[in-house]
Amino acid sequence: MIFKASVEVDLKPGHSDPEGETTKKSLAELGYSVRSVKVSKNYDIVLEASSSKEAKSVLSEICRRLLANPVKDNYTFRIEDTE
Repeated sequence: MIFKASVEVDLKPGHSDPEGETTKKSLAELGYSVRSVKVSKNYDIVLEASSSKEAKSVLSEICRRLLANPVKDNYTFRIEDTE
């Protein structure tokens, strides 16, 4: 079966977000009143697996091994069956 997944990786609370801070400052310079900006990464992944359960297991492994640093990142994902 083919599954489409959307993975979001963002920083855990307490970790600095230099890109978010730079964006916040730039928005303030443009005249926008913004209290905070947090940057996250989105990955759209299409994968093959025999079941939804296997797809979730594979995605968890992909996140832990490559997409997210467990020390500083959180991740969430959604899966949909494309067939």
